[in-house]
Amino acid sequence: MRTWTIRFAGILMTVLGLVWVAKAQELERTDVEDKYKWDLTAMYADNAAWEADYAWIESKLPELEAFKGKVGKSGKDLKAFLDLSVEVGGHLENLTTYANMSHHLDTRVEEYITLRDRSDVITAKFGSTLSWFAPELTSITDANLTKWYKDVKGLDLYKQYIANEMRQKAYVLSSDEEKLMSMSNEVFNQAETAAEALRNTDIQFPEIKGDDGKMIKLTEGKYRALMESGSPKVRRAAAVALHDEYSKYKNTMASLMAANVGAEVFQARARGYNSALHMAVDNDNVDTTVYLNLITTVKANLAPLQKYAKLRREALGLEELHFYDFSAPIVGEAPNWDYETGIATIKNALQPLGPEYMGGVEDVFSKRWVDVYETTAKRSGAYSWGSYKSHPYMLLNYHGTLDDVFTNAHELGHTMHTWHTYKYQPQIYADYAIFVAEVASTFNEALLMDYLLATETDPEKRLIYVNQYIDNIQGTIIRQTLFADFELRMHRMYENGEPLTAESLSELYRTVASEYYAPEVVIDPQYDFTWERIPHFYSNFYVYKYATSMSAALALSERVQNGGEQELKDYLGFLSGGSSKYPLELLKGAGVDMSTPDPIVAAMKKFGELVDELEVLLAEQKAAKETKPKAKRKSSGLD
Repeated sequence: MRTWTIRFAGILMTVLGLVWVAKAQELERTDVEDKYKWDLTAMYADNAAWEADYAWIESKLPELEAFKGKVGKSGKDLKAFLDLSVEVGGHLENLTTYANMSHHLDTRVEEYITLRDRSDVITAKFGSTLSWFAPELTSITDANLTKWYKDVKGLDLYKQYIANEMRQKAYVLSSDEEKLMSMSNEVFNQAETAAEALRNTDIQFPEIKGDDGKMIKLTEGKYRALMESGSPKVRRAAAVALHDEYSKYKNTMASLMAANVGAEVFQARARGYNSALHMAVDNDNVDTTVYLNLITTVKANLAPLQKYAKLRREALGLEELHFYDFSAPIVGEAPNWDYETGIATIKNALQPLGPEYMGGVEDVFSKRWVDVYETTAKRSGAYSWGSYKSHPYMLLNYHGTLDDVFTNAHELGHTMHTWHTYKYQPQIYADYAIFVAEVASTFNEALLMDYLLATETDPEKRLIYVNQYIDNIQGTIIRQTLFADFELRMHRMYENGEPLTAESLSELYRTVASEYYAPEVVIDPQYDFTWERIPHFYSNFYVYKYATSMSAALALSERVQNGGEQELKDYLGFLSGGSSKYPLELLKGAGVDMSTPDPIVAAMKKFGELVDELEVLLAEQKAAKETKPKAKRKSSGLD
């Protein structure tokens, strides 16, 4: 996302999917067909072109600096500066995106580590060069701006951008202070960079014994796949091995987390915000009550979660339910989804979005915009990223699970959001706020799930899909709210002068997790270190937007599917809006008001209804069985 997704005679990919968990670690990029790898030449033909662009950007910095003292006095100079800064910024975005994405394909390659680091340096220089602009812009009187909009052709293009800057005038520092703040960004970002290096490169997970008795070397990607194993011993072994390895780095990770939180708190205080939370949400023109309402509303509606945990424990035949049991299939073994079948299903599910949208989807999957499979030292997880000068790309670590299919649909939602924004907005508004970034992605997940439920008649598969829907809401609304709660309390600890240590962070995480999942879920000691695994904790108050976005997406998906042309037009207008309006305005235009807790209440109500449906389906399944139920087996807890 722009906040700052093998077929051989229809057979080979299916076979690969079935053995992927056992084989993935051995794959190098040379083992994967090109059509499943990114083609980054849309950004730069080669590294020499990148170097040339780097030099061009550096050459433009003095030109931008030369506008200092002029833009506050002349509308023509203001427009000329904005035109040039947007142009240079577009090149810088392309430069930075290419360097980081190239690095993510193999985090061991020194050449791309260097390009990434140099892109950070030039970004810091760009920010330092422009540090005088905000104080000078906000010194312009409303009367002068009104006059300039009339007199200077083309300046009105920047009205929304300027209005947003003026809105935050109270938190803009002096020119010299802004320069110091900008110069410090490179230092502030080091904690996140170091934590990423630890997670993706330095930490080497051990081997565990898989379902077939063979040894598997753990990665984050394979861990998620192993959590869907039907064997509680395999799930337990993977959970123990992964979290125990993270625990070895707890003091280093705690130091990095404390440095990151400290940087956020420092910047908030320096600018005069009430808190780091206030600074984070104000950037989206959102009130802190939206964040606090989310936590309060979700915590007030957790009874269905306890019921679901009990149903899941009983369906699995366990005496205790552990976190590592949440992804285990409750109806036999989870089926494998080869990549091509997953794409075909996603395309069918998204048909309600119309021909223009589906044309963009074809481009995504046919033009090498997706890097599909996990390879050695590739960045873990999944994302959508790109630049205005090229197009959006998707990174996956595909293993053939149902969750991977939903991840594909999720990242495709981001990609198509960006695709629409690039198509319909000028570059100045070709980004969108993180607050709305997760709406399009979770909207796609909702359409995919509704399609699966509408087309599936097999009772066991319907049970799997209802359970997946529950898990999607549980993982995206409830779990992310838990993370948001933890993040808020972590920042408050720091703001109150309490030290952030490995012990205090782990104790805090256990406390918060218990408030959401206990008593039905056993929280093993190893899970106290979960905070080390969440990269979004290094993005100031990001995770809550997953929960608010899914709440909005559930409401919008129902509106589009049950509506007509106008409802679809409203939603596509939202996708095309970029940052031309404030996030809450864009969502209201699409048909949902996130300034109230109503969408969250509705989402939690839907969660409860799905849990009730699961209860019925499980009862029907039990009644239909002719064989005697198996005796309960005792879970091998993490002792």
